[in-house]
Amino acid sequence: MCKVLEISRASYYKWLTRNPTKEEIINEELAQIIIEYDEIFNHILGYRRMTQWINHFNHTTYSENRIKRLMKLLGIKSVIRQKKKKYIKTTPEVTADNILKRDFYASAPNEKWATDITEFKIIGLSYKLYLSAVIDLYDRSIVSYVVGTRNNNKLVFDTFDKAIKANPGAKPIYHSDRGFQYTSKVFKSKLEENEMIQSMSRTGHCIDNGPTEGFWGIIKSEMYYLTKFYDIETLKKAIEDYINFYNNERLQNRYHNQTPIEVRTKALNSQTIEQYPIPKNKRIQDYYYNLEMKKQTHIHA
Repeated sequence: MCKVLEISRASYYKWLTRNPTKEEIINEELAQIIIEYDEIFNHILGYRRMTQWINHFNHTTYSENRIKRLMKLLGIKSVIRQKKKKYIKTTPEVTADNILKRDFYASAPNEKWATDITEFKIIGLSYKLYLSAVIDLYDRSIVSYVVGTRNNNKLVFDTFDKAIKANPGAKPIYHSDRGFQYTSKVFKSKLEENEMIQSMSRTGHCIDNGPTEGFWGIIKSEMYYLTKFYDIETLKKAIEDYINFYNNERLQNRYHNQTPIEVRTKALNSQTIEQYPIPKNKRIQDYYYNLEMKKQTHIHA
């Protein structure tokens, strides 16, 4: 062992027979307390609370740095509120104005498309499943979707290509958030090649893409949250089955109890396209009315 570690045998025996220092003895005692507290309190103590609790219950004044150093050597850390990963903020290559301006009404198919990505966690696995979808705002049908294990450019580009293949010649307003896939020059060129107008939500305003956010809520509440998923294939199949159900079987009040595909098929095969105005939200109307009344009262005052 000494030969491998490149130390003399004399040094080894000197170390073996040495008496530990006072600080080393204290650290050994502290280490035992840390291990004990970590087990008793079910691994919820970070180094700050570990220091507080040790000092409180033992009437000591150990520093946070000392406890932190010992916890690191012991491999002990809190299982809650882990330090978040640092993401490097990148400058978008291309941005676009919010052309849609929350006008989610469309008078015909392929007039306005909205797109986004959502994630699904799988029990026991460290990675996630991502769903990218394009929604037509006329009939709220899922025009195309792609499921993958990586949230990257390919996921978005494949979704776009599938939408074009299924609807050749479509030139809708294409609305998205400001994710890096949608702000890339490559994606911008794909839109220009298909003569589409790009629209983007404002930063921090997810409601600017309300229809897709709404669909994420529907698929998760009606499918994902009702079942526990332990493998990718089962979850992927469940997503595919639900989207098929949503498009072809799920009746919607706004469309007079028709499915999105029924509405879409009729519109694409008819010279006179039926209109389905979006019902006004009374709560939103009341909110803006009260806001205006407050402004008027303030002006007169």
